[in-house]
Amino acid sequence: MKSMFPILLLAAATLQAQTPPRLIVRGDDMGFSHAGNEALIKSYKDGIETSIEVIVPSPWFPEAVKLLRDNPGIDVGIHIALTSEWENIKYRPVSACPSLTDADGYFYPMIWPNKNYPGQSLTENKWTLADIEKEMRAQIGLALKKIPRISHISAHMGCYDMDPAVKALAKRLAVEYKIDIDPAERGVKGVGYKGPHQTVEEKVSSFLAMLETLKPGETYLFVDHPGLDTPELQAIFHIGYENVATDRQGVTDLFTDNRIREAIRRKGVQLVSYADLKK
Repeated sequence: MKSMFPILLLAAATLQAQTPPRLIVRGDDMGFSHAGNEALIKSYKDGIETSIEVIVPSPWFPEAVKLLRDNPGIDVGIHIALTSEWENIKYRPVSACPSLTDADGYFYPMIWPNKNYPGQSLTENKWTLADIEKEMRAQIGLALKKIPRISHISAHMGCYDMDPAVKALAKRLAVEYKIDIDPAERGVKGVGYKGPHQTVEEKVSSFLAMLETLKPGETYLFVDHPGLDTPELQAIFHIGYENVATDRQGVTDLFTDNRIREAIRRKGVQLVSYADLKK
């Protein structure tokens, strides 16, 4: 009797080819500003955004909670933050974790050494895993209390990668709190702009080029940071990233651009969220 394996393999390949590409469009940093909060909700209601990451220790977290309650259809993740990178606004931890803070009680600006902030990265200082666990638990606990539908966690400024023990801790806590949706473990591929993306038109063009690379049967994740070009956001920056307001307004414009929506429709791309990965 001939093996059925080649037939099954062909059938699986055919099915995959008939399945449209899926795309998660994630908007990051909810809570860091009022303008950011408004832009993230606009990008969901009027655009293509499917998941929002909220920063629990951020100054506009209470408003973020209200907006997310008013928009129950958007998927939400906790953007675990161990840094306070901006000039003019700062984040303090939710818990008592002195090894993670500077002399003024704020998170350090950076995770890794940065020439613009000498000695002010978390990894240059004597952090402890116990303090990181305490702070992660505090952020997760408060987020779940205020936004019970939280589906996952993610790392702000790549904080999980500061040490293998931190990455393992994040995984353990995600499992413990039943918010363990790791896109990489589920075969999701990260994608970004295919080309320059300084101006709005460059963002649109490079996003459209990215859409053309998506393959049937695959799931992809695109991440960026919507904002609004307002006086508030114009006052928020860090050395090396001074054009925050115009850059993030461009992301909002991209996410709500009719050309993008039409291209997604024409190509048959299915917009999904983190929560959809469990289905």
